[in-house]
Amino acid sequence: MPRQLDHARARSRWDDLPVQVVPTENLPGFRQLGLPAGLVSALLRAGIEAPFPIQAATIPDILAGRDLLGRAATGAGKTLAFGLPLIARLDAGQNAAPRRPRGLVLVPTRELAMQVTDAISPLAQARGVSVRLVAGGLPIGKQISALERGVDILVATPGRLVDLIERRACSLSDIEMTVLDEADHMADLGFLPVVRRLLDLTPGDGQRLLFSATLDGDVGTLVDRYLTDPAVHAVSSAQAAVDTMSHHVFRTAHESKFSVVAEIAGRPGRSLLFVRTKHGAERLAKQLGRVGVAAGALHGGRTQAQRNRALEAFRDGSIPVLVATDVAARGIHVDDVSLVLHVDPPQDGKDYLHRSGRTARAGESGLVVLLVTPDQERTTRRLLTDAGVRPEQRDVVPGDAVVAKITGGRRPSGEDLRPVAPQRPARPARTARPSRPAHQSARSVPGGQRQARRPYRGKGAGKATGRAAAR
Repeated sequence: MPRQLDHARARSRWDDLPVQVVPTENLPGFRQLGLPAGLVSALLRAGIEAPFPIQAATIPDILAGRDLLGRAATGAGKTLAFGLPLIARLDAGQNAAPRRPRGLVLVPTRELAMQVTDAISPLAQARGVSVRLVAGGLPIGKQISALERGVDILVATPGRLVDLIERRACSLSDIEMTVLDEADHMADLGFLPVVRRLLDLTPGDGQRLLFSATLDGDVGTLVDRYLTDPAVHAVSSAQAAVDTMSHHVFRTAHESKFSVVAEIAGRPGRSLLFVRTKHGAERLAKQLGRVGVAAGALHGGRTQAQRNRALEAFRDGSIPVLVATDVAARGIHVDDVSLVLHVDPPQDGKDYLHRSGRTARAGESGLVVLLVTPDQERTTRRLLTDAGVRPEQRDVVPGDAVVAKITGGRRPSGEDLRPVAPQRPARPARTARPSRPAHQSARSVPGGQRQARRPYRGKGAGKATGRAAAR
């Protein structure tokens, strides 16, 4: 039985682990990493020719069956770092039995679950390995049916997986490999008790992999409790910003803030704007649309169908601006996001890095701008220090040439671009009922005869009738 550890002991154990800094040059190819030829061919067909550093560092250890911790910044390729060896190892085994998956990938949000599924499903399908997503907000009946047919790799959020297990629709007794992706975010969301419960249901001799952009805090308890002699690989430090990402702080008066936001959002290119609340996201998207900037909203209060539509419109460019809460800070991968704008400052340095990590992905360049008002300066300085970022700071006003020079911002057209709500079809007019002749009452019937009055059958009527009969 795994033993319990207090937080301080778990941290000391983590600090003592030998961390291997991942090289970024002269990387071997996928075939040299030990992946089977069929999977390498599937990668080439998908246009993936060379591994990222985190993939080159971790795949050999995973294929060898070792437990592993991998730390890399967002956009560094962690998904294929665990997804490729997961497919390769399960490809060599028997097909999964009904309700008993063989591989498990736990992620904190359904957005990340969808991203992981989209990334590994085509490659797994090419090797005959089945992948299924289970997450809240999606039809549970379809998920149960898929598990009944057998699933090799299950990508799941903790809450929905517990629900399926309690319904006896899923068992983790056959799990050979377990992956925890974004484990620190699970800790931030309070999922660790559920995660520990799920890990306790997997075989103790199974392989465990833990990947995250940061490996700190309560994650140390998972390391000590569930991983045996893990290999540890780190592409970059937890605080390092991407080299191709430039950071700026714009100080502006509160009354000028929206005008500055609108100018930045009106720039050419794909921009992701972060706010703190779902109501703020809806409000800002509507305000931008009113002044001529097509914008969508993404937050936890929207249905999955609405979130999918907003993301698809953002991906295909029909909506160049997406206003999101921190639900999108992890797990959302959209190519060519050239600017991240923090309209509202994040809670802490870690959230700043994860929000900012939506741009400058996979070696591309990107721009990060943080807007602050005078009352937010002190907390902003603290979170930037925690994030290890030293941005350029300047005061700006609406129409400032500095804003245009740095971000490419421009004054919006003023044309109302808010989506028009679909009109409901008009109800058909009611047919008028024929009027009753004036000489007929409500109780009269054709022929001039009157209907007999029915006896009272209300409350107590039966008792009264019974007493009358007794008398």
